[in-house]
Amino acid sequence: MSDETSSVLFEAHELKKHYPVKAGLFKEEQLVKALDGVSFSLSRGQTLAVVGESGCGKSTLARSLTLIEPPTSGELRFDGQDILSLGAHAAKELRKRIQIVFQNPYGSLNPRKKVGQLLEEPLYINTDLTKAQRREKALAIMAKVGLRPEHYGRYPHMFSGGQRQRIAIARGLMLDPDIVIADEPVSALDVSVQAQVLNLMMDLQVEFGLSYIFISHDLSVVEHIADQVMVMYLGKVVEYGPRAQIFSHPRHPYTIALLSSTPRLNPDKRIDKIKLEGELPSPLNPPSGCAFHARCQYANARCHEQTPELKWHGDTQIACHALEEQRM
Repeated sequence: MSDETSSVLFEAHELKKHYPVKAGLFKEEQLVKALDGVSFSLSRGQTLAVVGESGCGKSTLARSLTLIEPPTSGELRFDGQDILSLGAHAAKELRKRIQIVFQNPYGSLNPRKKVGQLLEEPLYINTDLTKAQRREKALAIMAKVGLRPEHYGRYPHMFSGGQRQRIAIARGLMLDPDIVIADEPVSALDVSVQAQVLNLMMDLQVEFGLSYIFISHDLSVVEHIADQVMVMYLGKVVEYGPRAQIFSHPRHPYTIALLSSTPRLNPDKRIDKIKLEGELPSPLNPPSGCAFHARCQYANARCHEQTPELKWHGDTQIACHALEEQRM
C-alpha cells in the first residue's frame, strides 16, 4: 500500500454493463444489469479495493475496465482521456498500460507454453524488441517476482499455485503498465502463500509506481493492501471511501455485515457477528427500491420503493435511506 498522493490516473463515471438474456423460448428478452452506474477515481500509486459477495459485479467491472467486454454506457477516463470515445488504435495503445491478473493461476496460463514464451508473448505482439531483448526483459521481470533463471524453460504444471501466480503477475508487468487490475489474485492460494503474494504485490507497487484495482471478497486481505475501498451489491456501489474509515467505522448495513464476518485479531476492532438472511437477489429479477432491503434489519417502506443515491457522509459515500433518516 502506497502513501503517495498524486493526481487522478483512472476514473469511471456511471459505468454500466447490461447483458440481454433470453429467459425462455417464448419469453421476452430481459436485461441483466451486471453493472448499474459505478463511479470511482484512482490516483497514481494507490490501491482501490472492490469488495462484495459473488455475483455483485466485481469481475464484470474488471472485464469492463480492461475493455475485454466494453461497457454498455458511461465514461472511462485514463490520464484525462476518455478511452471509450477513442479510435480502435488509440484505445489499443492505452490498454497496454492497463493489465489484468486473473483469479486462477491454474487456468490463466497456457499449459502448452513454457514460462519464457508466456512472458514474451505480450512483447512479441505489442513491441519491436528483438528475440534477445525479449528474453532479457522476461528474465529481469522473473527476478523481480522471485523466480529463478532456470524457470524460464519450464511449463506451468511444474510449479506450485503461488509460483504460478508469480508468473501471472510477471506477465502483467511485461508491458510496463501504469495500472494492474487484480481479480481475486490470491483467493485460489493457501493462506500462507497469500501473504507472500500480497507482500510481493506491495513491493512491486512501490518499485514501479503501480496503481492497483484489487478485486476481492475477502476483507481481511483488503485491509492490508487498500488505500480506498468500494463495496458493491448487485451491480451498484453501496459504500466507498478511505480504507481506515471503512474498517473502523462502517456505515452501510451491508458493509457492517461483511466486516462482522471477518476475523479480527484486535478485540477493539471486532463487530458482533451479523448473519444475513436470504440469498443475494437474482440480477435477472432485482428487487424494487434498495436491492439490499430484503436482507436489511433497518429497511422500511421507502427502502422497498425508492433506490437510494450515493451521498457523502463525511469522507465516505454511502447509499442508504436508513442512515440518511438516522434510523440506525
